[in-house]
Amino acid sequence: MKYPAVLSFNDIFPQLDAFDTIIDARSESEYALDHIPGAINCPVLNDEERILVGTTYKQVGSFEAKRIGAPLVAKNIARYIDTLFADKPRDWKPLVYCWRGGNRSGSMAHILAKVGWPVVQLDGGYKAYRAYVAAALENPPALSFRVVCGTTGSGKSRLLETLDAIGAQVLDLERLAAHRGSVLGHLPGEPQPTQKMFETRIWDKLRRFDPSKPVFVESESKKVGNLRVPDAVMERMRASPCIALTLSRPNRVRLLMEDYQHFCADPSSLNAQLDHLVQLHGRARIDAWHEMAEGGRIPELVDELLVEHYDPAYLRSIDRNFVQYPQAQVLELGDIGKEDFLAAARSLQSAAM
Repeated sequence: MKYPAVLSFNDIFPQLDAFDTIIDARSESEYALDHIPGAINCPVLNDEERILVGTTYKQVGSFEAKRIGAPLVAKNIARYIDTLFADKPRDWKPLVYCWRGGNRSGSMAHILAKVGWPVVQLDGGYKAYRAYVAAALENPPALSFRVVCGTTGSGKSRLLETLDAIGAQVLDLERLAAHRGSVLGHLPGEPQPTQKMFETRIWDKLRRFDPSKPVFVESESKKVGNLRVPDAVMERMRASPCIALTLSRPNRVRLLMEDYQHFCADPSSLNAQLDHLVQLHGRARIDAWHEMAEGGRIPELVDELLVEHYDPAYLRSIDRNFVQYPQAQVLELGDIGKEDFLAAARSLQSAAM
C-alpha cells in the first residue's frame, strides 16, 4: 500500500483499534467539542493561528493566507516529530484526521509518510466520522438490555458501578454524561460534555459490547442533565426487561446524604437548584425547603423531597415509559454497604448467564 493511505471511515472502522496512535490535527477547541475515542490532539494550527490564517484568507486572499500558514504548519508538525513521535519505531501506524480531511491532516500525513511511517489519513475527516456515528446510533446494535429501575436513592448507580467492577457489561449513561440525572444531579467541578461527545461515548461503548451477553443500564429519562439520549437507544431501553431495585426510605436518605455531600457543605448551592422546582411546588414550599437547608436539617429535607417530588414523578415516568416494568424482577437491598451491592450484582450476573 502506498502511504499516506487515504481511506474512508467505513474502511478504517474494522481496524480502528489497531492503530498505534490516532492523531486529531484540528485546533484545541475543535478537539474539545468532540473527537474520535482515544485520539490525541496535535493541532497543525492552534486556535490563535487558525484565526490568523482564516482572517488573512478573508481579508487579503488565499495565497497570502497559505504563505502565512505554511511555516506555522511546518513548525508545529516538526515539533510533534521531535517530541511526541521521536521514539516511534519504523512500523508505528498512526491515523490522522482533521475537520474535512484536507490540508491540515494532509500536511501531517504527507510528512509522516516521508519519514517512513505507514500513516493513514481519514478521507472526509471528522465530518465523515461524525456522519458514521450518527447513522450507527440511528440503528444501534441488537443488544439485550436489562434496565435497572428504582426510585431516587435506591442505589441504581452504585449497582451499575459494582456490576462494571465484576466484569458485567454496563452502559452507564450518567457517567458518560457527567450528571446524576436529576435537578440536583450536576457534578461539582465536572462540566457535562457536548452532545456530540456524549453520543461518541455512547457509540464507543455500544460497539464494544458482546451481543450474546446482557447489557445493564439505568432507567433514564430522555435527557441526562442537558444531554439527550439518542432516540433509537432510548426506544431499545424502554422495550427491554426491567429489574426493580428496592431499598427502604431511611436507607435511601442515608445513601443520598453520602452521594450529595457537596450540598450539605453548601446549602446556598442546594437552594439555587431547588428554585428550579418553583413551578411544580410553589414558592411557599420551596421557601420551606430553603429553611430546612439553611437550618442544617438536610436529612429531613431529603426525606421530604423523596415523598413530595422524586417518588411520584419517578413512578409516573416508569409506568408510562418502560413497558415491561410490571413484570420486573424484584431485587431488594437490605443496606447500602459495599457487600450489599456486591451480592446484588453477583446475583444479577449469575441469573443472566
